[in-house]
Amino acid sequence: METGELIFITGGVRSGKSSFAEVYATLCAQLNGNLQYIATSTATDGEMAQRIKSHQKQREQSGEAWNTWECPVDLHTIAPYFNQLDIVLLDCLTVLLSNEFFRDDESNQTDIYNKILTGIDAILKQVQTLIIVSNEVLNEPLSSESLTQSYASLLGRLHQHIVQRSSKTYLVEAGIPILMKEQSVL
Repeated sequence: METGELIFITGGVRSGKSSFAEVYATLCAQLNGNLQYIATSTATDGEMAQRIKSHQKQREQSGEAWNTWECPVDLHTIAPYFNQLDIVLLDCLTVLLSNEFFRDDESNQTDIYNKILTGIDAILKQVQTLIIVSNEVLNEPLSSESLTQSYASLLGRLHQHIVQRSSKTYLVEAGIPILMKEQSVL
């Protein structure tokens, strides 16, 4: 079975990566596609609730017909609901990883890594394009706490794997998307 195109967009916190990803998705959908949005965040505090509302408002004001899926964990469970006309925007991998990482004490890093990639693969088999947004948290000094180091290591491995498989990778800085990788998907 043929798989969809994978686009990876990363950048620092509030760099403009989500806005760029939404515009990119709408351009892809103009050719022939339906806009699907996978929201991985949950309102754990006031600031996160405000950021979620801001993203929702931005999509509503875009004039585009976004279908939103709330999926903070178990990404693979929503894959059957997509089809070959769908342009899917997953925002964001960093939060999805956090949700899976802190979900229970039973999962190890390998299980979490494989679970997330299995979810991505399941969606890619169903859709025209999957756009994944993530944060570049590895550019800043991190705590020496082992849990933080484990999370950072796992995020770095996921980023490398996804970039290797993507047809295009963008780094967004100060609202400016910089194409870091482009290859033919043929």
